[in-house]
Amino acid sequence: MKTRKFDAVPIASSEITPEALYYSRRKFIRAASLAAAAAALSACLPTPSPAPTEAPSSAGSMPTPSSPDVPPDTLNTYEEITTYNNFYEFTTSKEGVARLAKDFRTAPWQVEVSGLVHKPQTFGIEDLLKKFQVEERIYRLRCVEAWSMVIPWNGFRLSELLKAVEPMTSAKYVRFETIFDPSSMPGQKSSFYPWPYSEGLRLDEAYHDLTILSTGLYGKTLLPQNGAPLRLVVPWKYGFKSIKSIVKIELVPDEPETLWSTIAPNEYGFYANVNPNVRHPRWSQATERRIGETNRRKTLLFNGYAGEVAGLYANMDLKTHY
Repeated sequence: MKTRKFDAVPIASSEITPEALYYSRRKFIRAASLAAAAAALSACLPTPSPAPTEAPSSAGSMPTPSSPDVPPDTLNTYEEITTYNNFYEFTTSKEGVARLAKDFRTAPWQVEVSGLVHKPQTFGIEDLLKKFQVEERIYRLRCVEAWSMVIPWNGFRLSELLKAVEPMTSAKYVRFETIFDPSSMPGQKSSFYPWPYSEGLRLDEAYHDLTILSTGLYGKTLLPQNGAPLRLVVPWKYGFKSIKSIVKIELVPDEPETLWSTIAPNEYGFYANVNPNVRHPRWSQATERRIGETNRRKTLLFNGYAGEVAGLYANMDLKTHY
């Protein structure tokens, strides 16, 4: 797996977390000093590009807010990340997903990439891992339900996959679809939801360097409850945008319908950017509960990634395009 350094924000060798400390997660998170934690999560600040035809030139992980009233970020444990999950295809119980998903088969697995592209292809998951460079990205995850985590994902840039299929100029959006398998996913037997789960991004959002397709976390292969074998991660948006267990990616000309915006468009808009100033109709988004912490913390605009992504929405009313 590739470790990247960038000229804009150089990372000294002394700032890289030792492997032994990295894998002894509980000891690191509970006992490491705040300085060590900040070093482990040091920022790589990319410059966003509005052009949807090529990926930005630099990659990034998790900017650390400079405001003194923002508490430092520390990694959630592997146990926390893999036992507290939203995955309605299995169950609406967060604590029950891991149990119901443990026997879910993630191999063989294929992902069809089609639509407005010059080179439509179907990739096996092993082909994706060979073709695209896997990196580590330490990102905040903010759920629309007002809880959050900090997760060390492993994955590759979605822009690299899109470039491989050569989008047409008429492609403006990317639509994603989860596998539909009610025999293995009991939650899909519910007729309340318009299965299969679908999500979408604007093409420039999909090309942004922070947007990745994850294949693992904490250096381990992604588990079914976390969206194995392939899930989207868009760290400045609420977690429901990061669709799991993807089998289809389609380039389309118009804004695609998504599962949640179809069910409740007044509650779950297409953009779903993290915004503490726009409340959910049933609760405030101004604060969040970080899993593993006792006190609530302030929610950051764009989940703390405003410096990287705010330019994507420069001419938009964020209260209207929620």
